[in-house]
Amino acid sequence: MMKIVVGGQIDKKKIKDIIVNFAGDKVSVDVLGDLDAAMAMQAGQYDYYIGACNTGGGGALAMAIALLGMDQCATLSMPGKILSDEKIKEEVEKGKVAFGFTAQDADNVLSVVLPLIIK
Repeated sequence: MMKIVVGGQIDKKKIKDIIVNFAGDKVSVDVLGDLDAAMAMQAGQYDYYIGACNTGGGGALAMAIALLGMDQCATLSMPGKILSDEKIKEEVEKGKVAFGFTAQDADNVLSVVLPLIIK
């Protein structure tokens, strides 16, 4: 079973609910603080890290970037800009495992990301 950890700074429960509503029992989803979530990813306890903040890349991904490296992380939205579906797909296909976005874009971003990672 795929395991996803929700980190970041805000709207963690909302993000978890979106994931669970999409994936049902295909995935296990836990909510942790951003540092604990990034450390758990680094230890191999989860397959994907998903987080939100007000900028999309700061509090959403800072700890994941520090522990996993920038090559494993992608900012999918920031204030006023959401990556295109094709660009999001490219990030997933590059093997990125940690995704950050602005909280207000959660529905839009996750509607693209989740079908790509949960099959």
